Amino acid sequence: MSRSAVLNVVGLTPRLISEERTPRIYSWMKRKQGSVIQPLIPAVTCSMQATYLTGRRASEHGIVANGWYNRELAEVQMWKQSNHLIRGEKFWDALRREYPGYTVAKTFWWYNMYSTADYSITPRPMYPADGRKVFDVYTHPPEMREEIKQDLGDFPFPSFWGPMAGLPSTRWIADSAKWIETKYLPNLQVVYLPHLDYNLQRLGPNDPAIWQDVAEIDEIVGDLIDFYKQQAVKVTLLSEYGITAVDHPIHLNRLFRERGWIAIRDELGLEILDCGACRAFAVADHQVAHVYVNDHTIMGEVKALLENTPGVQSVIDPVWKASLGLDHVRSGDFVVVSDATSWFTYYYWMDDARAPDFARCVDIHRKPGYDPVELFLDPALKNPKMVLAGKLAKKKMGFRMLMDVIPLDASLIKGSHGRVPEDVQDWPLLVGDFPSLVNREKIAATEVYGLLQAMLRKGVGEG
Repeated sequence: MSRSAVLNVVGLTPRLISEERTPRIYSWMKRKQGSVIQPLIPAVTCSMQATYLTGRRASEHGIVANGWYNRELAEVQMWKQSNHLIRGEKFWDALRREYPGYTVAKTFWWYNMYSTADYSITPRPMYPADGRKVFDVYTHPPEMREEIKQDLGDFPFPSFWGPMAGLPSTRWIADSAKWIETKYLPNLQVVYLPHLDYNLQRLGPNDPAIWQDVAEIDEIVGDLIDFYKQQAVKVTLLSEYGITAVDHPIHLNRLFRERGWIAIRDELGLEILDCGACRAFAVADHQVAHVYVNDHTIMGEVKALLENTPGVQSVIDPVWKASLGLDHVRSGDFVVVSDATSWFTYYYWMDDARAPDFARCVDIHRKPGYDPVELFLDPALKNPKMVLAGKLAKKKMGFRMLMDVIPLDASLIKGSHGRVPEDVQDWPLLVGDFPSLVNREKIAATEVYGLLQAMLRKGVGEG
């Protein structure tokens, strides 16, 4: 059987690709066929990956965002990892039935745990009962975890997300892809390369400094392409979304609080959002927010407030949700989309002194919404790197400590995604051996599933 690798280069768009800026990707693309992908709403990691994997919209596969409100548990659940959350057959499942022995490796794609892949690796900290957070990975088969760490060293978790996010994590992931290829020779490997995600959000796409990140990802992707070529592995490049410039954070939960719709619990003198007791609240996710209305007598008031909020472009009501493929039980009663230069925060407190302790930490599971400000060290700290080093030292010595080094200033964020950008130069792309795309200006996100499956099936047949 022939073998393939799908490289998911997060944030890669036509705007970033040129002979000068990305010579290795550009040279490879000249020999391939591809198209831009029209994103679905929300154009965020979990939703777009689920659509690529299944060919379905959120109304069918159920991944309405990177997180949502669980109405039965009355809890917001962000960044869960069980593959059982996705409904629908993955694009490789049919090949596994048709061709016995067809093997799949899933390298850092989301919803990685308990998937149908034969080999998988994903970030997964350990949380001992004493309150510590121990950085680690989860693998299948389980014994691969210690083997890969012995050969490559520990996964550099702080560089995967947070103030230290940067190149080391993407380089380690690329090395792990090579390691899995060399050890297991899978027929298909899907690889997630997140490097562009960080400074495009921190600095924005208009900052000249991002070209260094573009050059770095070009080297990593070019190196992987050369490696796979030596292994006779066919490469496909894919991306999930494009990041565009923003300068206006929208605090929906603060607006709701002013109307008396938000319920707050006092815990040790700090404020915790009590979702189950709220009349209405928002789960923010980049440029999209799901608004849940527990008190349906105020539906009209909530919609009116949203429609009149500066920076809100669209308020998707229950009727419109169906046409956009967002009519799922996990979706909010309203789905709100920002305009081009705005994005949504999860902030609900009115006084920073009363913000919950996790607000100043990298704490993606506890926050009731996505928080890109986790990419920054608080500039108000004197010698922030020394403060961080001191806290890490206490952590290594086993002391209880709060890694409260994150600012509460949403204006720091200069790039975001989630809506459909007006310019196709900011759309994601699919490039590889796809002759059917020669004359296609764009494809729907739901088409990626069929295109990948047809390409892989043809390769298996030729093999």
